[in-house]
Amino acid sequence: MILSAEEFGVLLLSMKVAAWSVGVSLVPAIAAGWLLARRDFPGKAVVDAVVHLPLVLPPVVVGFGLLLLLAPKGPLGAPLREWLGIDFSFSWRGAALAAAVMGFPLMTQAIRLSAQAVDRRLEQAARTLGAPPWQVFLTITLPLMAPGVLAGAVLSFARSLGEFGATITFVSNIPGETRTLPLAIYAYTQVPGGDGPALRLTMVSIVVALLALAGAEWLNRALARRIGAAS
Repeated sequence: MILSAEEFGVLLLSMKVAAWSVGVSLVPAIAAGWLLARRDFPGKAVVDAVVHLPLVLPPVVVGFGLLLLLAPKGPLGAPLREWLGIDFSFSWRGAALAAAVMGFPLMTQAIRLSAQAVDRRLEQAARTLGAPPWQVFLTITLPLMAPGVLAGAVLSFARSLGEFGATITFVSNIPGETRTLPLAIYAYTQVPGGDGPALRLTMVSIVVALLALAGAEWLNRALARRIGAAS
């Protein structure tokens, strides 16, 4: 199967958007997952609901919300554009942000489960030896959470590759800028003779998703073996 230059460009843009969406949401997801797994605080149920809200909202609602907030004259978009020169509207950055928002609950949930599964006796032993909390987290907790972090990152990456509703609502369907794989497939199905390119991009989407999941499973097993050997 040979992709045209346009189809190859769509694939590269989709990988770029998905990679950035995972990159910008990884640290907040680790913090949110650990916080929800380990701490009780007032309003925890509200925070939990907000984190998981994109899972149950229609994606177009998320996209419209981002549009209201981050449009050039929106309450967040205007200061970001004026002070930092960052403009999310109708750009690949907006597509990455929309994908990050939609994939954030999946990443956070996987990290939360991995944080709950960490043996706290190991952390307690490190504290009794005088290690400060940040050192215990970086040297004990986070490495033991690594398989869950990896699983969450891959889930978010795969979700970002398939993101459609929030992206097209927030940043539209602009060739070469915001037209990722699902948007390109949709666009091809709307024009005569577009069945061939749509089918090729569908197959590409399936192959990329399968490769990502297989790679994650291999890395997950390797990390599990390494952690088991070290513990």
